[in-house]
Amino acid sequence: MPDIALRLNKDMLVLSAPLHAQLERQGFAARDVEFVTLLESDSVRDALRLELLAGASCLVANTADITPARLAHFSMEDRAQEFAAASLDIVQALSPQHVLVEIDPCGLPLDAESKASLNENRSQYARAVRTFAGLAFDAFFLNGFRTCDDLKCALMGVRQATDLPLFASVDVAEDGTLASGRGTLEQALAVMQEYGATVAGIAVGADADVAACLARRMAQATSLPLLVQLAVGERNPKQGRSTKENPYYCPDVMVEAAVRLRAAGVQFLRASGQATPAYTGALAAAVSGFDVVSDAGAPPAPDAGDTAPVPASARETPSASVPACAAVPADAAPADGLSADASPGSPAPSDGDAALDGLAAAARAQVAAAIGKGE
Repeated sequence: MPDIALRLNKDMLVLSAPLHAQLERQGFAARDVEFVTLLESDSVRDALRLELLAGASCLVANTADITPARLAHFSMEDRAQEFAAASLDIVQALSPQHVLVEIDPCGLPLDAESKASLNENRSQYARAVRTFAGLAFDAFFLNGFRTCDDLKCALMGVRQATDLPLFASVDVAEDGTLASGRGTLEQALAVMQEYGATVAGIAVGADADVAACLARRMAQATSLPLLVQLAVGERNPKQGRSTKENPYYCPDVMVEAAVRLRAAGVQFLRASGQATPAYTGALAAAVSGFDVVSDAGAPPAPDAGDTAPVPASARETPSASVPACAAVPADAAPADGLSADASPGSPAPSDGDAALDGLAAAARAQVAAAIGKGE
Protein backbone atom coordinates (compact mmCIF):
# COMPACT_ATOMS: atom_id res chain seq x y z
CA MET A 1 0.00 0.00 0.00
CA PRO A 2 1.74 3.23 -1.15
CA ASP A 3 2.08 6.15 1.25
CA ILE A 4 -0.78 8.57 0.56
CA ALA A 5 1.43 11.49 1.61
CA LEU A 6 3.51 10.91 -1.53
CA ARG A 7 0.43 11.56 -3.70
CA LEU A 8 -0.73 14.81 -2.14
CA ASN A 9 -1.12 17.61 -4.72
CA LYS A 10 -0.30 15.13 -7.48
CA ASP A 11 -2.90 12.49 -8.43
CA MET A 12 -6.67 12.86 -8.52
CA LEU A 13 -8.15 10.34 -6.05
CA VAL A 14 -11.70 9.19 -5.31
CA LEU A 15 -12.93 8.09 -1.88
CA SER A 16 -15.46 5.31 -1.42
CA ALA A 17 -19.03 6.36 -0.59
CA PRO A 18 -20.55 5.77 2.87
CA LEU A 19 -21.91 2.27 3.32
CA HIS A 20 -25.17 3.15 5.04
CA ALA A 21 -27.19 3.35 1.82
CA GLN A 22 -25.95 -0.03 0.58
CA LEU A 23 -26.49 -1.74 3.94
CA GLU A 24 -29.97 -0.27 4.30
CA ARG A 25 -30.90 -1.74 0.91
CA GLN A 26 -29.81 -5.12 2.32
CA GLY A 27 -32.26 -4.66 5.18
CA PHE A 28 -29.95 -3.37 7.92
CA ALA A 29 -30.91 -0.31 9.95
CA ALA A 30 -28.51 2.64 10.13
CA ARG A 31 -27.90 2.10 13.85
CA ASP A 32 -26.89 -1.52 13.21
CA VAL A 33 -23.75 -0.69 11.22
CA GLU A 34 -21.38 -1.47 14.09
CA PHE A 35 -23.05 -4.81 14.78
CA VAL A 36 -23.02 -5.66 11.07
CA THR A 37 -19.27 -5.00 11.00
CA LEU A 38 -18.69 -7.46 13.83
CA LEU A 39 -21.32 -10.09 13.04
CA GLU A 40 -21.99 -9.83 9.28
CA SER A 41 -18.59 -8.81 7.98
CA ASP A 42 -19.27 -10.35 4.56
CA SER A 43 -22.01 -7.77 3.95
CA VAL A 44 -19.63 -4.91 4.68
CA ARG A 45 -16.87 -6.49 2.61
CA ASP A 46 -19.19 -6.94 -0.37
CA ALA A 47 -20.30 -3.32 -0.17
CA LEU A 48 -16.71 -2.08 -0.08
CA ARG A 49 -15.73 -4.45 -2.90
CA LEU A 50 -18.32 -2.78 -5.14
CA GLU A 51 -16.82 0.61 -4.30
CA LEU A 52 -13.36 -0.68 -5.15
CA LEU A 53 -14.54 -2.16 -8.45
CA ALA A 54 -16.24 1.14 -9.28
CA GLY A 55 -12.87 2.88 -9.11
CA ALA A 56 -12.40 4.17 -5.56
CA SER A 57 -8.70 4.66 -4.88
CA CYS A 58 -9.26 5.29 -1.15
CA LEU A 59 -11.53 2.99 0.84
CA VAL A 60 -13.04 4.66 3.91
CA ALA A 61 -13.30 2.24 6.83
CA ASN A 62 -16.68 1.89 8.50
CA THR A 63 -15.49 3.50 11.76
CA ALA A 64 -17.41 6.79 11.99
CA ASP A 65 -18.77 5.95 15.46
CA ILE A 66 -15.44 4.95 17.01
CA THR A 67 -15.35 7.68 19.68
CA PRO A 68 -16.15 6.35 23.19
CA ALA A 69 -19.29 8.49 23.54
CA ARG A 70 -20.79 7.23 20.29
CA LEU A 71 -19.92 3.61 21.01
CA ALA A 72 -21.54 3.98 24.44
CA HIS A 73 -24.73 5.01 22.65
CA PHE A 74 -24.73 1.53 21.08
CA SER A 75 -23.59 -0.16 24.32
CA MET A 76 -20.31 -1.08 22.63
CA GLU A 77 -17.83 1.06 24.56
CA ASP A 78 -15.99 -2.06 25.78
CA ARG A 79 -15.58 -3.40 22.22
CA ALA A 80 -13.77 -0.45 20.66
CA GLN A 81 -10.56 -2.30 19.81
CA GLU A 82 -12.47 -5.28 18.47
CA PHE A 83 -14.56 -2.99 16.27
CA ALA A 84 -11.50 -1.10 15.02
CA ALA A 85 -9.59 -4.28 14.17
CA ALA A 86 -12.61 -5.87 12.46
CA SER A 87 -13.25 -2.76 10.36
CA LEU A 88 -9.68 -2.60 9.11
CA ASP A 89 -9.46 -6.36 8.54
CA ILE A 90 -12.44 -6.08 6.19
CA VAL A 91 -10.86 -3.23 4.23
CA GLN A 92 -7.34 -4.66 4.09
CA ALA A 93 -8.63 -7.97 2.72
CA LEU A 94 -9.59 -6.08 -0.48
CA SER A 95 -6.03 -4.70 -1.01
CA PRO A 96 -7.04 -1.11 -1.84
CA GLN A 97 -4.56 1.58 -2.80
CA HIS A 98 -5.27 3.58 0.35
CA VAL A 99 -7.30 3.21 3.57
CA LEU A 100 -8.82 6.06 5.57
CA VAL A 101 -10.15 5.68 9.13
CA GLU A 102 -13.25 7.85 9.53
CA ILE A 103 -14.07 9.55 12.82
CA ASP A 104 -17.29 11.57 13.10
CA PRO A 105 -18.13 14.14 15.82
CA CYS A 106 -18.36 12.54 19.26
CA GLY A 107 -21.72 14.14 19.95
CA LEU A 108 -20.92 15.40 23.44
CA PRO A 109 -22.11 18.93 24.37
CA LEU A 110 -19.29 21.42 24.07
CA ASP A 111 -18.93 24.56 26.17
CA ALA A 112 -16.10 26.58 24.64
CA GLU A 113 -15.74 28.53 27.92
CA SER A 114 -15.32 25.40 30.05
CA LYS A 115 -11.86 23.85 30.33
CA ALA A 116 -13.36 20.56 31.55
CA SER A 117 -15.71 20.40 28.56
CA LEU A 118 -12.92 21.15 26.11
CA ASN A 119 -10.62 18.56 27.66
CA GLU A 120 -13.29 15.85 27.60
CA ASN A 121 -14.11 16.52 23.95
CA ARG A 122 -10.44 16.42 22.96
CA SER A 123 -10.00 13.23 24.94
CA GLN A 124 -12.76 11.54 22.93
CA TYR A 125 -10.76 11.88 19.72
CA ALA A 126 -7.39 11.07 21.28
CA ARG A 127 -8.82 7.86 22.75
CA ALA A 128 -10.41 6.96 19.41
CA VAL A 129 -7.09 7.38 17.62
CA ARG A 130 -5.22 5.26 20.17
CA THR A 131 -7.69 2.46 19.50
CA PHE A 132 -5.95 1.98 16.14
CA ALA A 133 -2.44 1.65 17.53
CA GLY A 134 -0.53 -1.03 15.66
CA LEU A 135 -3.06 -1.29 12.80
CA ALA A 136 -2.16 -0.54 9.18
CA PHE A 137 -3.87 2.30 7.29
CA ASP A 138 -2.97 5.59 5.57
CA ALA A 139 -4.76 8.43 7.32
CA PHE A 140 -7.47 9.53 9.71
CA PHE A 141 -10.57 11.25 8.33
CA LEU A 142 -12.47 13.68 10.57
CA ASN A 143 -15.85 13.99 8.88
CA GLY A 144 -19.25 15.57 9.40
CA PHE A 145 -18.24 18.56 11.53
CA ARG A 146 -20.63 21.51 11.73
CA THR A 147 -18.90 24.03 14.02
CA CYS A 148 -15.37 25.40 14.31
CA ASP A 149 -15.23 24.63 18.05
CA ASP A 150 -16.00 20.94 17.55
CA LEU A 151 -13.54 20.78 14.66
CA LYS A 152 -10.80 22.42 16.72
CA CYS A 153 -11.29 19.96 19.59
CA ALA A 154 -11.17 17.02 17.20
CA LEU A 155 -8.00 18.22 15.47
CA MET A 156 -6.26 18.89 18.78
CA GLY A 157 -7.32 15.50 20.16
CA VAL A 158 -6.08 13.62 17.10
CA ARG A 159 -2.79 15.50 17.08
CA GLN A 160 -2.25 14.62 20.75
CA ALA A 161 -2.12 10.97 19.72
CA THR A 162 -0.68 10.73 16.19
CA ASP A 163 1.24 12.49 13.44
CA LEU A 164 -0.32 10.43 10.62
CA PRO A 165 -1.92 12.30 7.69
CA LEU A 166 -5.25 13.80 8.72
CA PHE A 167 -8.20 14.64 6.46
CA ALA A 168 -10.79 17.04 7.90
CA SER A 169 -14.19 17.94 6.45
CA VAL A 170 -16.99 20.30 7.46
CA ASP A 171 -20.60 20.37 6.26
CA VAL A 172 -21.43 23.65 4.52
CA ALA A 173 -24.44 25.36 2.99
CA GLU A 174 -24.53 26.82 -0.52
CA ASP A 175 -23.34 30.24 0.66
CA GLY A 176 -20.32 28.81 2.49
CA THR A 177 -21.67 29.07 6.03
CA LEU A 178 -21.24 26.00 8.19
CA ALA A 179 -24.26 23.71 8.45
CA SER A 180 -24.80 24.78 12.07
CA GLY A 181 -25.19 28.39 10.96
CA ARG A 182 -22.25 29.37 13.17
CA GLY A 183 -19.03 30.10 11.34
CA THR A 184 -17.89 30.27 7.74
CA LEU A 185 -15.98 28.12 5.31
CA GLU A 186 -12.92 30.36 5.58
CA GLN A 187 -12.95 30.20 9.37
CA ALA A 188 -13.10 26.40 9.30
CA LEU A 189 -10.23 26.26 6.81
CA ALA A 190 -8.15 28.50 9.07
CA VAL A 191 -8.76 26.07 11.96
CA MET A 192 -7.73 23.14 9.78
CA GLN A 193 -4.53 24.86 8.72
CA GLU A 194 -3.60 25.96 12.24
CA TYR A 195 -4.33 22.71 14.06
CA GLY A 196 -2.64 20.17 11.83
CA ALA A 197 -4.99 18.97 9.11
CA THR A 198 -3.23 17.51 6.08
CA VAL A 199 -6.21 17.75 3.72
CA ALA A 200 -9.04 20.30 3.97
CA GLY A 201 -12.53 19.26 2.91
CA ILE A 202 -16.19 20.16 2.71
CA ALA A 203 -19.42 18.25 2.23
CA VAL A 204 -22.15 20.04 0.29
CA GLY A 205 -25.42 19.08 -1.36
CA ALA A 206 -25.44 21.93 -3.86
CA ASP A 207 -25.12 21.52 -7.64
CA ALA A 208 -21.86 21.38 -9.59
CA ASP A 209 -21.57 25.11 -10.22
CA VAL A 210 -22.00 26.03 -6.56
CA ALA A 211 -19.68 23.23 -5.44
CA ALA A 212 -16.99 24.44 -7.86
CA CYS A 213 -17.48 27.99 -6.62
CA LEU A 214 -16.94 26.86 -3.02
CA ALA A 215 -13.88 24.88 -4.11
CA ARG A 216 -12.36 28.03 -5.61
CA ARG A 217 -12.93 29.83 -2.34
CA MET A 218 -11.15 26.98 -0.58
CA ALA A 219 -8.21 27.16 -2.96
CA GLN A 220 -7.88 30.89 -2.29
CA ALA A 221 -8.10 30.45 1.50
CA THR A 222 -5.71 27.55 2.12
CA SER A 223 -2.65 25.85 0.66
CA LEU A 224 -3.79 22.41 1.84
CA PRO A 225 -4.91 19.75 -0.66
CA LEU A 226 -8.69 19.88 -1.12
CA LEU A 227 -11.47 17.34 -0.66
CA VAL A 228 -15.09 17.87 -1.77
CA GLN A 229 -17.92 15.50 -0.88
CA LEU A 230 -21.11 15.79 -2.94
CA ALA A 231 -24.16 14.73 -0.95
CA VAL A 232 -26.63 12.65 -2.96
CA GLY A 233 -30.26 13.10 -1.96
CA GLU A 234 -32.95 11.05 -3.66
CA ARG A 235 -31.66 8.72 -6.35
CA ASN A 236 -34.27 9.08 -9.10
CA PRO A 237 -33.16 8.50 -12.72
CA LYS A 238 -36.69 9.31 -13.90
CA GLN A 239 -36.28 12.89 -12.71
CA GLY A 240 -34.69 13.72 -16.05
CA ARG A 241 -32.69 16.78 -15.08
CA SER A 242 -30.81 18.24 -12.16
CA THR A 243 -32.76 20.51 -9.80
CA LYS A 244 -31.71 22.69 -6.88
CA GLU A 245 -33.56 20.39 -4.50
CA ASN A 246 -32.01 17.20 -5.93
CA PRO A 247 -28.99 17.99 -8.13
CA TYR A 248 -27.45 14.50 -8.14
CA TYR A 249 -30.48 12.48 -9.14
CA CYS A 250 -28.41 9.95 -11.13
CA PRO A 251 -24.71 9.03 -11.42
CA ASP A 252 -24.22 10.78 -14.78
CA VAL A 253 -24.58 14.17 -13.12
CA MET A 254 -21.46 13.45 -11.09
CA VAL A 255 -19.31 13.46 -14.23
CA GLU A 256 -19.60 17.16 -14.97
CA ALA A 257 -19.32 17.94 -11.26
CA ALA A 258 -16.05 16.01 -11.05
CA VAL A 259 -14.60 17.77 -14.09
CA ARG A 260 -15.48 21.19 -12.72
CA LEU A 261 -14.17 20.41 -9.25
CA ARG A 262 -10.86 19.22 -10.65
CA ALA A 263 -10.61 22.46 -12.64
CA ALA A 264 -11.21 24.34 -9.39
CA GLY A 265 -8.19 22.68 -7.76
CA VAL A 266 -9.79 19.79 -5.84
CA GLN A 267 -7.74 16.59 -5.46
CA PHE A 268 -10.04 14.26 -3.50
CA LEU A 269 -13.65 13.56 -4.51
CA ARG A 270 -16.38 11.60 -2.76
CA ALA A 271 -20.07 10.92 -3.33
CA SER A 272 -21.87 10.82 0.02
CA GLY A 273 -25.44 10.69 1.30
CA GLN A 274 -27.49 8.13 -0.61
CA ALA A 275 -24.71 7.46 -3.12
CA THR A 276 -24.27 4.02 -4.66
CA PRO A 277 -21.11 2.54 -6.23
CA ALA A 278 -22.30 3.90 -9.58
CA TYR A 279 -21.80 7.43 -8.27
CA THR A 280 -18.27 6.54 -7.18
CA GLY A 281 -17.70 5.05 -10.63
CA ALA A 282 -18.84 8.26 -12.32
CA LEU A 283 -16.38 10.32 -10.28
CA ALA A 284 -13.56 7.87 -11.00
CA ALA A 285 -14.31 7.80 -14.73
CA ALA A 286 -14.14 11.59 -14.88
CA VAL A 287 -10.80 12.10 -13.09
CA SER A 288 -8.82 8.85 -13.11
CA GLY A 289 -5.38 9.32 -14.62
CA PHE A 290 -5.44 13.10 -14.30
CA ASP A 291 -3.12 15.26 -12.22
CA VAL A 292 -4.29 17.89 -9.76
CA VAL A 293 -4.76 21.41 -11.15
CA SER A 294 -2.35 23.09 -8.78
CA ASP A 295 -2.88 26.79 -9.58
CA ALA A 296 -6.69 26.85 -9.74
CA GLY A 297 -7.06 29.18 -6.76
CA ALA A 298 -4.19 31.51 -7.57
CA PRO A 299 -5.12 35.20 -7.91
CA PRO A 300 -4.40 36.94 -11.21
CA ALA A 301 -0.73 37.75 -11.64
CA PRO A 302 0.20 41.48 -11.67
CA ASP A 303 1.83 43.08 -14.68
CA ALA A 304 5.62 42.98 -14.86
CA GLY A 305 7.10 45.43 -12.40
CA ASP A 306 3.78 45.98 -10.65
CA THR A 307 3.78 44.60 -7.13
CA ALA A 308 0.49 46.11 -5.99
CA PRO A 309 -2.44 43.72 -5.46
CA VAL A 310 -4.94 43.52 -8.27
CA PRO A 311 -8.20 45.14 -7.08
CA ALA A 312 -11.30 42.97 -7.12
CA SER A 313 -13.00 45.28 -9.60
CA ALA A 314 -10.19 44.71 -12.10
CA ARG A 315 -10.42 40.95 -12.08
CA GLU A 316 -11.98 39.02 -14.91
CA THR A 317 -15.74 38.66 -14.66
CA PRO A 318 -16.66 35.02 -13.98
CA SER A 319 -17.92 33.15 -17.01
CA ALA A 320 -21.56 32.20 -17.42
CA SER A 321 -20.84 28.64 -16.30
CA VAL A 322 -19.27 29.69 -12.99
CA PRO A 323 -21.28 31.33 -10.18
CA ALA A 324 -20.27 34.84 -9.14
CA CYS A 325 -19.25 33.61 -5.68
CA ALA A 326 -16.20 32.00 -7.28
CA ALA A 327 -14.66 35.46 -7.33
CA VAL A 328 -14.83 35.96 -3.54
CA PRO A 329 -11.32 36.76 -2.17
CA ALA A 330 -9.97 34.53 0.58
CA ASP A 331 -10.21 37.20 3.29
CA ALA A 332 -13.73 38.35 2.44
CA ALA A 333 -16.63 37.79 4.81
CA PRO A 334 -18.57 34.94 3.21
CA ALA A 335 -21.95 35.68 4.75
CA ASP A 336 -23.80 35.24 1.50
CA GLY A 337 -21.12 33.53 -0.61
CA LEU A 338 -21.26 36.30 -3.26
CA SER A 339 -18.71 38.85 -4.40
CA ALA A 340 -19.73 42.48 -4.29
CA ASP A 341 -17.63 43.09 -7.40
CA ALA A 342 -19.16 40.32 -9.50
CA SER A 343 -20.88 41.42 -12.64
CA PRO A 344 -24.43 40.17 -13.33
CA GLY A 345 -23.68 39.93 -17.02
CA SER A 346 -23.62 36.69 -18.99
CA PRO A 347 -20.59 36.58 -21.31
CA ALA A 348 -20.20 33.88 -23.91
CA PRO A 349 -18.63 30.59 -22.80
CA SER A 350 -14.85 30.56 -22.91
CA ASP A 351 -12.51 28.02 -24.50
CA GLY A 352 -11.97 26.63 -20.99
CA ASP A 353 -15.69 25.97 -20.66
CA ALA A 354 -15.70 24.11 -23.97
CA ALA A 355 -12.77 21.98 -22.82
CA LEU A 356 -14.57 21.12 -19.59
CA ASP A 357 -17.69 20.18 -21.53
CA GLY A 358 -15.64 17.94 -23.81
CA LEU A 359 -14.03 16.15 -20.85
CA ALA A 360 -17.42 15.74 -19.20
CA ALA A 361 -18.94 14.28 -22.36
CA ALA A 362 -16.11 11.76 -22.74
CA ALA A 363 -16.38 10.72 -19.12
CA ARG A 364 -20.17 10.35 -19.36
CA ALA A 365 -19.70 7.98 -22.30
CA GLN A 366 -17.23 5.93 -20.26
CA VAL A 367 -19.63 5.75 -17.33
CA ALA A 368 -22.51 4.68 -19.56
CA ALA A 369 -20.39 1.92 -21.08
CA ALA A 370 -19.07 0.67 -17.74
CA ILE A 371 -21.98 0.86 -15.34
CA GLY A 372 -24.99 1.89 -17.38
CA LYS A 373 -26.85 5.15 -17.21
CA GLY A 374 -28.71 5.65 -13.92
CA GLU A 375 -27.62 2.41 -12.32
